[in-house]
Formats: sequence, structure tokens, C-alpha cells
Amino acid sequence: MDQLSPYTAPPPVVSLEKVEKMRQGIAHLFVVGDTTLDEPQKGFVRYRGRFLVDPADCFDELRVVFEAQGFTPTIREEGNGRIALVALPHVFNPPASDWRINLALFVITIVSTLATAAYFYAETAEQATQIWRGWPFSLSIMLILGAHELGHYFAARYHKVAVTLPYFIPLPIISPIGTMGAVIRMKAPIKNKRALFDIGVAGPLAGLVFAIPLLIYGLMTSEVGAMSSIGLLEGNSILYYLAKFAIFGQFLPSETLDVHLNQVAWAAWVGLLVTALNLMPVGQLDGGHLMYSLLGSRARQLFIPVMAVLGALTLASFLIDSTFTWGIWIVLLFFFGRAHAEPLDDVTPLDPRRRWLGIATVVIFLLIFVPIPFRILG
Repeated sequence: MDQLSPYTAPPPVVSLEKVEKMRQGIAHLFVVGDTTLDEPQKGFVRYRGRFLVDPADCFDELRVVFEAQGFTPTIREEGNGRIALVALPHVFNPPASDWRINLALFVITIVSTLATAAYFYAETAEQATQIWRGWPFSLSIMLILGAHELGHYFAARYHKVAVTLPYFIPLPIISPIGTMGAVIRMKAPIKNKRALFDIGVAGPLAGLVFAIPLLIYGLMTSEVGAMSSIGLLEGNSILYYLAKFAIFGQFLPSETLDVHLNQVAWAAWVGLLVTALNLMPVGQLDGGHLMYSLLGSRARQLFIPVMAVLGALTLASFLIDSTFTWGIWIVLLFFFGRAHAEPLDDVTPLDPRRRWLGIATVVIFLLIFVPIPFRILG
């Protein structure tokens, strides 16, 4: 899930008439102690004081007042505990997206996942060309990814945040997955931490609604057989390891046996892996939104520990089978994982219900995270 930079246009000259109209329009909501022009940037207006009403209850009204003058309100707590109500000289009114692009990528990704599964699960050369044979994998993975992104989409719409439809990313046959997942793009900043939390957590939880039942069904319809000496061996998360034990009555893989995943089980395993990747607590990932909602700016301190853990896992995977499992992910996070999505109202905290759900989601992440996702056998 991605979000636009909150303000990029050249700032206009601040009109004192507009500054006064905004101050008068919010007088019943916010007591202004002082007003500063061109602070914190040129074209901005900063009002410092105290709220008479909970910011969570009056932000929409503040926004109406500010937007009438061509501004968008943001709320920040300064170091001395004072509240700053800052007016950005910009109104977010993004244009509509072209849904035809979303539809085209959706169809191409269906074909890509069909072809990938048919190729990798084919027993003959003829079967490899019959892409319809990949429908169990394609249907399963598209359900998981689609639910994930639609969870974000509907949560964003509920909070009146402009957002695109999901963009699915096809990745044919060159990988055993057939897709690089899907993303939605936020076209305007999010209102407050509660909305940021809801949008961030809705995707993973919606995806898990499909991924976990599909994993159970897929494992129950898969067979246990001799451990393969060549190919790709999927890694274990705590949840995956326990699910195999619950269904087969033994911990797998053993020295001689392993479960041979059918298409549904493989799609569910991939879906859980993608969910875990998104829940990593950094940057613009779903887990980054979750951590920022819970911890505020302190969430940035998680970046270095996360990178250190991934570095250690990369070293471990290299020592095991000379692969750099997390190498590409480390590079991506190094360049794109530092910035968090800051809501317009950065003062309103999460309520207790959301905090408990956030803690539960962190536990889920620990249960589905795969330390070494793949091993190459042979």
C-alpha cells in the first residue's frame, strides 16, 4: 500500500484575510494562542493553542473551514507539549483513476498465475501448455491477494480517503508464484492514526480470512511422501509447522518425509508469506502503518533492528545453501522503507480496542513469518 507525498506544489503567498477567516472559523473548536506565517515552510500557517473539542471529533469540521480558504489542516504536538494546528496551502482533490488499467492487470495476472501453476505442476509437456490446469492455484492466490487489497480499499473508502482500485502485478513462469502481489495507491493523506490503523490492518486480516482455511484444506488434500532431493523446499513458519503437525500427526519435513503441496496448499503458503512480508514493521508496509499508529514517530527506531535481523537471516541462508534469501528485500527496504505515512492529525491516539487488535496482529506476524522462505535442494 502506497501513499502520496502530502504536499509538493509551489506554495502561494499567504493571504492575511484567509488566515483571519480560518482563525475565526475554528474559534469554537480551537483556542489560538499565537499565529505564525510561513511556518514550518513558506506558504504554511501555524496556529498554536489548545483544543476545546477532541480532535478526532472535530477534524472533519476543521477541514471544511480550512479547505474553503485553499488549505488542509494538520495537527502536531510540539516538543513542549503544545498543540500546533498547521495549515498546508493545498487542497487534496485527486482526479479519478483509469479503472481499465486495473482490469487489464487483473486479467493478465489471472493468466500469469494459471500459466505458472500449469507449468510447474505439469506431469507431461502437453499438460504444461494447458494453462487451465492451473486454476486451483490461480483462484486461491487471487482470492487471498484480492481480499487483502480490497480490505485496504474498503477501509480507505470508509474513512473517506481517496484511493485507487488494486493494481495486480503479473510475474509469469520465471517464478513459481506467477505474481508479485498487488498494491493500491493512496491519493491523499490519511486523517488520523485510527484511520491509518484501520486501513493498514484491514488488508492482512482480510487476506488471512481466505489464506488460513485454504491452507488447512490444501494440506488435508495433499500427500506425504519421500523427501525430495532436488527442487525448492518451502520454509516453515510457526503456524505452518503446527498446521502440518495437526493434520499429519508429525513434524514435517523429517529426514525422509515431507508433504507434497498441491496447488491450493502452495497458494495458501504463498499468501501467508506475502501477508508476513507486508506486516514487517517498517516504512510504507502494512506493518509500518500499524507500528506508526501504535508508537507514533518512535516507530522509525524499528528500521535498524529489522534490517539487522534480515541481514542475519541472509547470512544464515547463505551458510545453509549459498542463497541470499532476503538480499533483494534488504535493498528495497533500505531505499524505500524509512519513510512512514504520517496522518494529518498526528495527535489523536488509538483507542483501547484498536490497541489490542494491533497487539494481536503483531502476534499473528510472529506466527506466520518465515525466517528462511526457500531452500534449494540438490
